Amino acid sequence: MKIATFNINNVNSRLPNLLQWLKSSKPDIACLQELKSTDEAFPADALRKAGYGAVWKGQRTWNGVAILARGALPIVTRTSLPGDRDDSQARYIEAAIDGILVGCIYLPNGNPQPGPKFEYKLDWFKRLQAHARKLVKDKTPVILAGDYNVAPTEIDIYPTKSWDDDALVQPESRAAYAKLVKQGWIDSLRERNPDKRIYTFWHYWRNSFQRNAGLRIDHLLLNPALAGRLVSTGVDLGARGKPHASDHAPVWIEIKDTTARPARKTKRAVKR
Repeated sequence: MKIATFNINNVNSRLPNLLQWLKSSKPDIACLQELKSTDEAFPADALRKAGYGAVWKGQRTWNGVAILARGALPIVTRTSLPGDRDDSQARYIEAAIDGILVGCIYLPNGNPQPGPKFEYKLDWFKRLQAHARKLVKDKTPVILAGDYNVAPTEIDIYPTKSWDDDALVQPESRAAYAKLVKQGWIDSLRERNPDKRIYTFWHYWRNSFQRNAGLRIDHLLLNPALAGRLVSTGVDLGARGKPHASDHAPVWIEIKDTTARPARKTKRAVKR
C-alpha cells in the first residue's frame, strides 16, 4: 500500500498536475494541503473520474485539506483539530481507510515571527500534540501526514543563513516537532534516511529547485502499530519539475498490506 502527502498549492489551478501525478504514481491514499478552494469548488468529480474518492475541508485563500483514496471513499472521523472551537482555519481532516486512521495536516506557517502568527503556530502545535498523544498508542494503525511547516534539524535545510529568522527553523518550532515525535511517532522518511539531505519544498525564486536549495517540511509520522509495516519511502522530484508545479514535491511511503491474501505454499517457496 502506498500513502503520500502533497501540498498541491491550489488544487484547481494545478489539477492537471495532480491528475498526472495520481496516474503515474498511483498512491492508494493521498493527503493534500493548501487547496485554496471552497468546499463547493473542490474538483471531486474530476478526482472520481480518475479513480479516487475524496473527503475535504475547503477554504478560500491559503488553507484547505483533503484525503483521497483509490477506489474507495474515506470515512471522515473529524474535520478539525480539537482544542479550540473558535479556530476556523481549515488545517486538519481525519478519516479511516482500509483499517488505517489518516490525519491530514497543514500546520500554520508562522511568519512573520515573532508575532501573532507565530504564536498561533505554536498553539496549534500544542493542540496537535494533545490529539496525537491519544492516537500514538492506539492499536489501530495511524498516520499523521502533511505539511508541518518545520524543518526539524539542520540537515533538513540546505546550508544557508538566509532562513535564520524564518518561523520554519526557529528553536521553538523545532522543539515542538521534536516533542511530538518523542511521543512515539516514527518520522518515516528520516527513519529510512537517517543522514541524507532530503528536501520536499523549494521556493520559486532564484532557481531554488534547480540548485536543490530546499527544505524538508512535509512529513509522514507513523504510530508503532503502523511503523512495523514500513517498507520504503521517497520523494517524487519529477512532479516538482513539471511546468506550473507546486513548490512542494509529493512525499510517499509504502507499507505492507496485511489484508493481502498470503501466497499458497509450494514445495519450492519463493523468497521475497
